Amino acid sequence: MGYPLMTRFYFTRPGNKGGFNVGGTNASGMIPDLASLVTGLIDVDTPQEARISTKRGLNDDEEWNLVFSDEFNTNGRSFYPGDDPFWEAHNLWAHGTVDYEWYDPAAITTKDGALVITASEQALKNLNFRSGQLTSWNQFCFTGGYMEAAVVLPGDPHVSGWWPAIWTMGNLGRANYGATTDGMWPYAYDTCDRGTLMNQTDPDGSGPRSVFVTGAETGFNKIYHTSSLSWAPGQKLSSCTCDGEDHPGPKKAGGDYVGRSAPEIDLFEAQVDANTGGSLSLSGQWMPASAGYRLKNGTGKEYDLFNIHGKDVTINSYRGNVYQMSASAIAHTDPDTYELTGNKFAVFGIEYEPGPDGYISWWIDGNRAWTIHAAAMAPDEEAGVGPRPIPEEPMYIIMNLAISRGFGYVNWDKLTFPAHLKVDYIRLYQAPGKENVGCDPKKFPTKDYIDRHILAYTNPNLTVWGGYQEVGGYGQVWPKNRLYGCNEEPRNYAGPLRGGGYDEAPASASKNIPIESDNN
Repeated sequence: MGYPLMTRFYFTRPGNKGGFNVGGTNASGMIPDLASLVTGLIDVDTPQEARISTKRGLNDDEEWNLVFSDEFNTNGRSFYPGDDPFWEAHNLWAHGTVDYEWYDPAAITTKDGALVITASEQALKNLNFRSGQLTSWNQFCFTGGYMEAAVVLPGDPHVSGWWPAIWTMGNLGRANYGATTDGMWPYAYDTCDRGTLMNQTDPDGSGPRSVFVTGAETGFNKIYHTSSLSWAPGQKLSSCTCDGEDHPGPKKAGGDYVGRSAPEIDLFEAQVDANTGGSLSLSGQWMPASAGYRLKNGTGKEYDLFNIHGKDVTINSYRGNVYQMSASAIAHTDPDTYELTGNKFAVFGIEYEPGPDGYISWWIDGNRAWTIHAAAMAPDEEAGVGPRPIPEEPMYIIMNLAISRGFGYVNWDKLTFPAHLKVDYIRLYQAPGKENVGCDPKKFPTKDYIDRHILAYTNPNLTVWGGYQEVGGYGQVWPKNRLYGCNEEPRNYAGPLRGGGYDEAPASASKNIPIESDNN
């Protein structure tokens, strides 16, 4: 990502493939320094009336300032690596969600004043479809604020199969670079307890009854044939990390590390039901999980649901599975938002305040859809885990159009190609005095750690942190967790020390699909 909050601004003249309306890059390839040139992050085409966002904050009574925008007004922009100061398109297969498409930078451009991601029926890399994923990883990040996008969704609101999404992730995890997200996604945790350990069990494999049985409270674990709550590998960069281990820092006053991770907050993921029409999943993902993946709402104030387009927003029946806890609500969409029925832009937004007392609100067309407070993820005695704060990591933006059975039924008979996800603009606002953009903030640094492990962050073939590179692992030692013991032998796998380790990286993408690095 970019690290704009540097002590000085190194300006370089943009090339003819570079920043277009949104400013240049600096000599390090990073985006401009906000303190020196805040206008460098604001598109000159952003209307003056859009440079202040009103009705912000939980009481709808604050005015926040625009700190970043991209209006996508220049036609024909390229997002191949190095072509844009803020965005880069992936060249890979999304193996983690077993997608049907290959992500190709050629599938993303700007046209008629909008970003356009095109999904087409085109054979590529042993797959039958081509689409695109665009991210601002290591080029633009932010912490807190209100981000909104004006969007046209692909297809028809009664034909399922498309999986369009705009979402955010912590900069220490690069989407679809599995080695970087292993033990990182979707943790948001700063407590040293069993929540940092493999499967949320104690070092000897024991634990409260809930971690062995409450996974059965959701039908989404049936495919795993388990009642366990968690199969997560444990938080790799936890506050339990032993002194001197490989950790990005910083340390707390008492000497413990700050727990670090790659949390996820989704602006939206769109889904379709043939009978009820289109809807949005408005979610945040967390680990460790509460018992049964249950949100707390004992006072009735831990979360709030509202009404959008005359229909109530409801809590999603999907609460999570062994790999994630999902705080999610479902909101119906306007049928005109789809390209084949109305081709009209709708405005979706997320507003959030990071930290243990924070909140996240999702917005649709200027109306609050739902709000979750950090209290909904308070300590869970049943599972024996501490609070999960609203993410404090620097977050980057991801936009993609996928096809995958993992998100819903794919109606091949009625799916129409090509399909397009269109984004008229992306705008980010932050409260006066709380401006925080950049991927390497002092309290949550990322640059040195990414530089130390640049191979993992640039090679999508490496799907786990440990293991061995010849079978898809990065081959690195997992940082020791003091709950397992700081004097134990190092190992290239998660969890407690066991004889022999393993000689194969799970879910090795290279065994099925020939993945190519973005650098190839």
